[in-house]
Amino acid sequence: MTIEFKDEDRKRALKSIKRYFDERLEMEVGDLQAMMLFDFFLEELAPTVHNEAIADAQAYLQERMGDLEATCYEAEFGYWEEDDG
Repeated sequence: MTIEFKDEDRKRALKSIKRYFDERLEMEVGDLQAMMLFDFFLEELAPTVHNEAIADAQAYLQERMGDLEATCYEAEFGYWEEDDG
């Protein structure tokens, strides 16, 4: 599965990478270098992040589905007492 960014989001990410290198590492990084690093992260790390997010969402939904019966159950024919003879 290829993870893709919208053009505007990609531009913002590249700007962020360049700023990080400039401010934190005191290194100037060009557009090509930032793009190559960004593409590397997408190829190498993004699938792990994606898979973990899916696993978290599945666990959350399974937990909610397990509680669905208790949350949504409504007793039937409760108007009359049990001893209606």
